[in-house]
Amino acid sequence: MWIEENNKLKKSFKFKDFQEAFAFMTRVAFLAEEHQHHPNWSNVYNKVDIELTTHEEGNKVTAKDRKLAKAIDSIN
Repeated sequence: MWIEENNKLKKSFKFKDFQEAFAFMTRVAFLAEEHQHHPNWSNVYNKVDIELTTHEEGNKVTAKDRKLAKAIDSIN
C-alpha cells in the first residue's frame, strides 16, 4: 500500500534477493520513461524504497504520481 506522507507517495518493496530487486527496478525505469515521470528511490540488497512527488508542481503529490504508482503496482 502506498502511503502519502510529507508531500510524497511512498512504498517499500521486498524481494527474494538483490537480482529480483534489480529486475524490478529495471521494469520501473521503463515505466517511468513511458510516463515521463521519475521516482526518487533507493535499493539495499533485496529492498527497494520508492518516493513519488511532482517536482514541477512544487513537490506535491499529483495525479501524475498516482498514475505511476498504479502502474508500478501492476508489475509487482
